[in-house]
Amino acid sequence: MPTATLSLTNFITQPQGPAGFDVGSRTRIVIALVGITLTSLTLIALTRGALGFAPSHPNIRELAIALHVTTVLPAIPLGAYLLLAPKGGKRHKQLGKLWIGLMLTTAGSAIFIQSGGSFSFIHIFIPMTFWASYKVIKTARSGDMVGHKKEIMSLYLGALTIPGIVAFSLPGRLMNVWLFW
Repeated sequence: MPTATLSLTNFITQPQGPAGFDVGSRTRIVIALVGITLTSLTLIALTRGALGFAPSHPNIRELAIALHVTTVLPAIPLGAYLLLAPKGGKRHKQLGKLWIGLMLTTAGSAIFIQSGGSFSFIHIFIPMTFWASYKVIKTARSGDMVGHKKEIMSLYLGALTIPGIVAFSLPGRLMNVWLFW
């Protein structure tokens, strides 16, 4: 097996952080697959939309949706990287702050994305994101790495992955239109 493939495999399957924070090999694989899949689907959809290969979607002209898409796109791979890379160092802390900022901006912009003037079921993830972001910061500052791990996993897999899957699955949503139509 080539060295690059071997090192990528090790990065995905081998623990990279202090004791108490690392996730198991299966969870690491799930995180890597989610990160790669959602990032790829988003890039494909955005490319198709930007190059005119997908139907025009009127919602992209809305500032809230443009901001939402702009901040969620880097949040997907950055979150996966933070969960898979070594923990506790200066880089992890700086990138973690950036990621939380992206997540809060993504959730904040989602408040203004409404269907027919009202909220939809997917808006339940907005307060979840705000609460989990607060808990992520609180547990990290207090040194509670077990709690930090729990909150960060719920934020990434719950507040980012589930709405991402919904965005691609529901007909008429921007990502669904740009990816499949």
